[in-house]
Amino acid sequence: MNSKPAVLFLCTHNAGRSQMAMGFLKHLAGDRVAVYSAGSEPASDVNPAAIEAMAEKGIDIAGQRPRRWTMSDVEAVQVVVTMGCGDACPYIPGKRYENWELEDPAGQGIDSVRRIRDEIEKRVRALADDLLP
Repeated sequence: MNSKPAVLFLCTHNAGRSQMAMGFLKHLAGDRVAVYSAGSEPASDVNPAAIEAMAEKGIDIAGQRPRRWTMSDVEAVQVVVTMGCGDACPYIPGKRYENWELEDPAGQGIDSVRRIRDEIEKRVRALADDLLP
């Protein structure tokens, strides 16, 4: 098994919250953490407002593509962070789960998405501090 921590960010559409969280953790931790994101009902594209909001922080998520989670995704990680996918998110005993109550950025303007982005950044920084010595 890989010795570095692995995190899976899950939300409904895998187009906003989970993509921003993955972008922040990759930016902060580099290759010290394996980072994945997925959704229960993936959208066709990443939310353009999320891409713009992250670009303002110097993080490019434009090349990401929403995808559906699989059981192998969940089995491969130690930490699963859910963000509004409710009962559609998987649960496997023995994994560390965190549920982040965050507003869905879908259909929102850039000012609202910035607020969501900043809350995600704060939570990802705390998670990174917890996972990395």
